[in-house]
Amino acid sequence: MTTVAAPTAATPAARRWPGRLLLAGAFAGPVFYGSATVQMLTREGFDITRHPISQLATGGLGWIQIATFVLAGLGGVALAAGIKRTLVEGIGRRALPIFIGIFGAGLVSAGLFTMDPENGFPVGTPDGPVARMSWHSVVHSASAAVAFTALAVAAIVLTVRYARRRQVGLAVLNGAAALVLLLPVSPEHMSIQIAVNGLVAFAWTTALAVALRRAA
Repeated sequence: MTTVAAPTAATPAARRWPGRLLLAGAFAGPVFYGSATVQMLTREGFDITRHPISQLATGGLGWIQIATFVLAGLGGVALAAGIKRTLVEGIGRRALPIFIGIFGAGLVSAGLFTMDPENGFPVGTPDGPVARMSWHSVVHSASAAVAFTALAVAAIVLTVRYARRRQVGLAVLNGAAALVLLLPVSPEHMSIQIAVNGLVAFAWTTALAVALRRAA
């Protein structure tokens, strides 16, 4: 069971802040995948089997996915702040908000620095990979890699926390999430694997935020 801070003499508004931060973290995943799904279904030429979700940030309507990345990232940062104010004891109380904060910041960076148009998307782009990645595409890829690695570490931290508490089911679930996020990306199925990793990542952050908010 997650231990939360005991009530203090803080003002009612101050006491509501952790819950609001956790709520923002809980909505990050649904906002990201709701927006991405609508775009995948409506953007001409987009094919999830060939194009990673990040490529939605290219083209004339790319600003929608850029904003989606930034909002989801800010939700991750809010979740980190909420965890810092909620967990007061036990393994992970210091490390968990740090790694989730890195995840959120990485998403913001991945949104601000877009990948290159390629493989026929947006429509009119040559059908094939770019000959040489731009600097902003390199930053995008690095930001995403750091973000998801940090989240995997956060899941490992929770795995250890729950294992120490002999909460085997929760330990196994968190360990499985970490394993999925740390699997090497297959070049043949990259876009699908990235989409699955994102789904696992945001399902994990949403579940964590909801659980902590209920406990608080």
